Amino acid sequence: MTTNKTLDLICLGRAAVDFYGEQIGSRLEDMSSFNKYLGGSSANIAYGTARMGLKSAMLTRVGDEHMGRFVREELARVGVDVSQVITDQERLTGLVILGIKDQDTFPLIFYRDNCADMAISADDMDPEFIASSRALLITGTHFSTDGTYQASKTAIEYAKAAGTKVILDIDYRPVLWGLTSLGDGETRFISDDGVSAHLQTILPDLDLVVGTEEEVHIAGGSTDTITALKRIRELSDASIVLKLGAQGCTVLDGEIPDSESEFEVFTGVRVEVLNVLGAGDAFLSGFLRGWLNGESHQQSCAYANACGALVVSRHGCAPAIPSSEELDDYLSRAEDIPRPDLDTRLNHLHRVTTQRSPTQWSDLCVLAFDHRKQFYDMAREVGADPGRIKTLKRLLVQAAEQGAGHIGDSQMGVLIDDTYGQDALNDVTGRGWWIGRPVELPSSRPIELEGGRNIGARLAAWPREHIVKCLVFYHPEDQLDLRRTQERQVVELYDACLRTGHELLLEIIPPKDQQSDDDTFLNAMQRFYNLGVYPDWWKLPPQTPAAWERISVLLARRAPHCRGVVMLGLDAPLDTLKKGFMDSAGFDVCKGFAVGRSIFAEPSRRWLAGEADDQALIDDVVANYRELVDCWKERQSV
Repeated sequence: MTTNKTLDLICLGRAAVDFYGEQIGSRLEDMSSFNKYLGGSSANIAYGTARMGLKSAMLTRVGDEHMGRFVREELARVGVDVSQVITDQERLTGLVILGIKDQDTFPLIFYRDNCADMAISADDMDPEFIASSRALLITGTHFSTDGTYQASKTAIEYAKAAGTKVILDIDYRPVLWGLTSLGDGETRFISDDGVSAHLQTILPDLDLVVGTEEEVHIAGGSTDTITALKRIRELSDASIVLKLGAQGCTVLDGEIPDSESEFEVFTGVRVEVLNVLGAGDAFLSGFLRGWLNGESHQQSCAYANACGALVVSRHGCAPAIPSSEELDDYLSRAEDIPRPDLDTRLNHLHRVTTQRSPTQWSDLCVLAFDHRKQFYDMAREVGADPGRIKTLKRLLVQAAEQGAGHIGDSQMGVLIDDTYGQDALNDVTGRGWWIGRPVELPSSRPIELEGGRNIGARLAAWPREHIVKCLVFYHPEDQLDLRRTQERQVVELYDACLRTGHELLLEIIPPKDQQSDDDTFLNAMQRFYNLGVYPDWWKLPPQTPAAWERISVLLARRAPHCRGVVMLGLDAPLDTLKKGFMDSAGFDVCKGFAVGRSIFAEPSRRWLAGEADDQALIDDVVANYRELVDCWKERQSV
């Protein structure tokens, strides 16, 4: 299968949105909140194989609405080619509502009446696109209607002509063949001679068939597994991957043995099951990592079984599929991890390799105006109504917009609070900017969080793109009780970020009454790592070149997936900031600056005092911001 084709895999079939009930152990009727995930077996496999490092593409239709855009964006986020995801102007994207009642009960309702992906047609098939891939995968649902059958058969014809391997994931859902009541999406098997005969018309064209025993039964037209397998073999020379649940799987090439005892079973690891939904899509994603790369059946099945084991221990389908790095780590020690959902290292790898935004933030010019106390004090000093601060922060967003035109290849970012800046946050969310948002109560030491101790509930209402910023006035030599109080709060905040999926920026500033040096920041970072806190970002004052070197070594050793460090300003004059920029030159861990008062303080004071109008404020802030950006650019040229 070594060719010059540009794609490894095209997935044709279901693409939907899953609404997963959050209340585990509840009837679907009683669930009150849901998580939204990518869904649909074909989309899950495209997504999963992309996480495995394969060059995957999706061939389907989605609606011209918010859910369709979500499907497209989620696939693209992991690197799936979405050039053939067609927008259907007349139909809506399919939806699924599902839940987890217990280890054996997974209530599920498909909302797929005349949905977009079932309108895929033969005219949507591009022979050149299909020829560009080493393999074409189609899932069983897309043989269930005349239109999708003809579309799938056309795609198979183009694949056979181009030497593209054809894969069938049987993916049998009786409700989608009209064999159950509309509300019974949970039932996995109903024998039906018509469905069996229909599926058998495509078997001669296949190179790989994948299914559970029940799915093999429907494809082979018999509830006896060996009989069904032999019928499939009569019609097809394809390799057959038979999934055997907790036992593992087997791969059958050539003649089918007379007894299941003759199967070479590739066993997997046993884990505690939370959720079987999506495990098959993860299984196939892992298997294809090996099969498409020419690895042995044993290795391919090891990938497959491990992927399935990880997903059954987690919530959701697509988002639960591991990355290749996470999978390899799991395989290296799987026998020692009976509960993958509780393994700290594995969960950290899943977070940093799959859950974070794929944007590579490498050169950030962040305008920070998340200050609350400073703006309030400024307003009172000049006799202004503090209520005007909300308008001021929206004007600072306009200044950021204009300043963004000056940063060239650098990346725009803002730090904004929700005390005075909620409207400003709403203005910037969804633009692709780097957005930080504070949680600490201003000037608190020991640190307290705004909104009280239930920080997880607060973060649950935040957009996922908002980065949780927490400033801690911290010194490794603080009195023991004070230090432990602060550390406990940071640990709780980090745990909340793990639950909600938000990135965490930890800002460290030593108290003014305590001496600090290079060791202060390095020791503080090491201390939080020792506590199991792995911030996605650090925010630190300017460091000496020697300190930057030591921080670089620390991150490489303790947190290689850390996004990096941004420098804060502390209202320092421009010359001081410029020196700090220059001292960081050549150190890749320094990803940019996040500076505020040095840019906005005087213009904001004049505006609050009524000495400057809106445009004058914006012009002055933009001028200061551009001057700082120019200094940053000089640092890059060193």
